[in-house]
Amino acid sequence: MTLMTINGTELANEGSIEMALVHFYKAFNQQDLSLMEQNWLQKEEASMSNPLGGLKRGWSEIKTVYESIFNGPAEVYVEYHDFSIFDGDGFFAAVGRERGYFSIGGKSMDLKIRTSRTFVFQDGTYRQLHHHGSIESPELLASYQNAVRTGEIA
Repeated sequence: MTLMTINGTELANEGSIEMALVHFYKAFNQQDLSLMEQNWLQKEEASMSNPLGGLKRGWSEIKTVYESIFNGPAEVYVEYHDFSIFDGDGFFAAVGRERGYFSIGGKSMDLKIRTSRTFVFQDGTYRQLHHHGSIESPELLASYQNAVRTGEIA
């Protein structure tokens, strides 16, 4: 099965590479912290590096980033597209782009993020080990960080 875009509503085989990605985007777009926790590897080796949270290690630190997004005043939606999957024995990496929006106070901005995710196979399913996201445009990055910090889109 080859998915062209993933936003969390797709059907895929349980335990498959595609389903691991579908579960992540479902958890994110539905702001489901429990499902997000199931998606991540529950070990200190797990890490996330993105424009808002910086570098976080272990689920307890990673969780704080998702809690702030899910419990904050903004609506954030992303979908994965233009990606490639590289799989090996017991792991896979997905490298591509996210597009979506950040909306707060009646204003919205488009998001364009380069994204990579690495998953390892554990207990019969894939768990996310690492995520790296970066906003390519310096102007968009500054606007996004300012909007998150101030609660307003300029």
